[in-house]
Amino acid sequence: MIEVFCDGGARGNPGPAAWGFVIKKDGRTIKEDCGYIGIATNNFAEYTALVKALSYLRKNFEGESAKVYLDSKLAASQLSGEYKIKNLTIAKLVRQVRELEKGLGSIVYTHIPREQNKEADKLVNIALNKNFYIRSQNTDG
Repeated sequence: MIEVFCDGGARGNPGPAAWGFVIKKDGRTIKEDCGYIGIATNNFAEYTALVKALSYLRKNFEGESAKVYLDSKLAASQLSGEYKIKNLTIAKLVRQVRELEKGLGSIVYTHIPREQNKEADKLVNIALNKNFYIRSQNTDG
């Protein structure tokens, strides 16, 4: 079974934002990635992580099923159909998610506490800190 741990975060909401994901197969990490988004909301960052992770899965594990873990209760509930999606920007990302799902087996979304998502959270902070460092190196003065 493939396990996917996704996280997104913003320092301020909205604020500087980043995403991260970790993909494991049979308990072994097979892919991790992260990136800086720019100014965005936590929810946008969370969904961006999911789109990036599912894009990787679709390209490398087409037809396989996965269990996706999110520490955003809102995102997990929206993806499971429990909550409606009212924000148009998030709705657009969810459409991308649904398109990516079509090339995969069954996908189950599960909310987990932040403590169980430390690897993905760490990647988000790496991307945020790297961007902060780059920006601070490029300032005049």
